[in-house]
Order: sequence, then structure tokens, then C-alpha cells
Amino acid sequence: MNGMQCRMARAGLDWSGKELSERAGVRPATISAFEKGGAALTTTVDKLREAFLVTCRVRFEGETGVFVKPYDRGVE
Repeated sequence: MNGMQCRMARAGLDWSGKELSERAGVRPATISAFEKGGAALTTTVDKLREAFLVTCRVRFEGETGVFVKPYDRGVE
């Protein structure tokens, strides 16, 4: 996962940087820098990716692919 994929997944889930920070246990400044193209430790990227994958709504493919399954609100 790269910074662009992180930003796209976060937007697809409608998460703020703070929310991702809390879910992944990573500082908001680290997320911001990563999304702007900065380097991040492998362990940091793993934490971010896991925070997305645990939702069962996000899938990453290749260098640019991000797929976010819409939230199912149920049909009455």
C-alpha cells in the first residue's frame, strides 16, 4: 500500500486522519506525511493496511488499485 492508496481508502470509508490514527495506533502526523508521499516504516504501513482490511470493505490491488465496498445499510 502506498500513500495514495491510503488516502483513497480512508476517503472511501469516510474516515478522518484522526479516526485512522486511532484505529491503526499511528500518529496523525505520520499518516499525513505518508499520504503526501513521505516514507513510512514497513511496520507502520502494515498497521495502516490492517486497519483498513479488518473492515472487510477494502481491497488493495497493485500499485494504484483500491476498492472500497459500499456500506450495506440493509433494505427494508
